[in-house]
Amino acid sequence: MQKLTARCCISGGGPAGIVLGYLLARAGIDVIVLEKWPDFFRDFRGDTIHPSTMENLHELGLLDDFLKLPHQKTRRMTLKIGEEDVTVADFAHVKVRTPYIAFIPQWDFLNFMAAQAKKYPHFKILMHTEAMQLVEEGERVVGVIAQGPEGPVEIRAELVVGADGRHSTVREKSGMKSIENGVPIDVLWFRLPASGSDPEQSFGYMDEGRALVTLDRGDYWQCALIIAKGGFDQIKQDGLEKFQMMIARLAPAFSKAVREISDWEKVKFLSVTIDHLAKWYKPGLLFIGDAAHAMSPMGGVGINLAVQDAVAAGNVLIPAFRKGVPTEADCAKIQERRWFPTRMTQRLQAFMQDRFLQPYLHSHTHITRAPWQLHLLARFPILRAIPARIVGIGFRPEHIRKDLFS
Repeated sequence: MQKLTARCCISGGGPAGIVLGYLLARAGIDVIVLEKWPDFFRDFRGDTIHPSTMENLHELGLLDDFLKLPHQKTRRMTLKIGEEDVTVADFAHVKVRTPYIAFIPQWDFLNFMAAQAKKYPHFKILMHTEAMQLVEEGERVVGVIAQGPEGPVEIRAELVVGADGRHSTVREKSGMKSIENGVPIDVLWFRLPASGSDPEQSFGYMDEGRALVTLDRGDYWQCALIIAKGGFDQIKQDGLEKFQMMIARLAPAFSKAVREISDWEKVKFLSVTIDHLAKWYKPGLLFIGDAAHAMSPMGGVGINLAVQDAVAAGNVLIPAFRKGVPTEADCAKIQERRWFPTRMTQRLQAFMQDRFLQPYLHSHTHITRAPWQLHLLARFPILRAIPARIVGIGFRPEHIRKDLFS
C-alpha cells in the first residue's frame, strides 16, 4: 500500500474541497485533495457562481483571470407565471463588485481553482482516488485509506475534511448521521439547443402544475423541470412525446428545441434532499459543504454555501495549523460561524417548497395572474433587492482574512 502524509487531507474535489485546498496550500500548509473521478467533467451540476464567491475571488486576486473564462451573466431573475412576466430579483440593487450571477460549467470553475492551487508546492490532488475508510487511533481520526488507479493509498493527516458531497462516504464511515427535512420535489435536468429567438435572460416558467427553469449557457439552455416528489415514473410511463409536449406548452419558445430530447437518457433525474449534520466534527475530522448540509437546487445556492464554508474553514484552520494541530474547538468555531446561514437558507428553501411549490405542483389549472406577493415586486422594484441579496450574497457572507497569507 502506498503511504502518504499531509497536514490536511480533503476528501472531495468539489467547490468546497478545492477552494479549501487552495487556501491551505497558498498559506504554506501541506494538503492532499482526493477526487474520486478521473476529471471534473460532470454534466448537470450546479453551474452558478454567485456575487459572494466572486468577491472572494477578488480578495484572492483571481477574479480578473476567472472572468476571462467563457460565461454568461444573469442580472435579473424573471418568472413567467401563466401569462405574466415578473422580475423577482434584480442584482443591480446589490452593492457588490459583480452584480450578477455568472453561469459557467462547474468543471471550468474547478479546473481553474485546481490550476491556481497547483502553483503552490504544498498542494497535491489525487484524481480518480476515493476515500474508502477512516484511519483512527483511539477516538481520533488520523487519516484515510483511499482507492486509487494503482491500488490502495493510505494518507495520514492531522485533520481529515469530508467535502465529498451529499452522499459522503467519509460521513458514512464516521458513523455520523444526517437529519433530513421532508422535501416535496424532485428535478429533471436536460439540455435544449439555443436559437436566435430565445429569451435574453434566464427564465422560470410556471403554469398548469409545472415549473421549468431555463439557464442560459450560450449555445444551449440548461433546463430543470421541477416535479412532485416521486413523479418521474409516471412521467416516463406517459411517454417521451407527452413529455416534449408538456415542455413546449409551458415554454412555447422551445417548441422546436424539445425534439432534441430524443430518449430518456438525455433526461437526468435528481432526487432532491435537504439535510444537515447536528455536529460537523469529531476529533481529527471536519465536514463542510454538502457533506455537512445538502441543499435544495432552489436558487442555485449550493455552490455558494460550499465556497463560503471553505472560506470560513480557511480563516480558522490556517491560524490553527500554524500554532499546531487543529482541535475540536477550532472545528466548532467553523460550525458556529456557518450554522446560522446554512439553517436559515435551508428553512427558507423548505418554506418556499412547502408553501408555494408543493400546492402548485398538485394543481393543474391554467394560471392567468401571478400571486399578489410577486406583484409587490413589480410595484416596488427596490424590493427585488431582498431576494437578490439572499440568492447572490446569502445570510452571512464570508471574506478572506487579510492576515492569512502574510
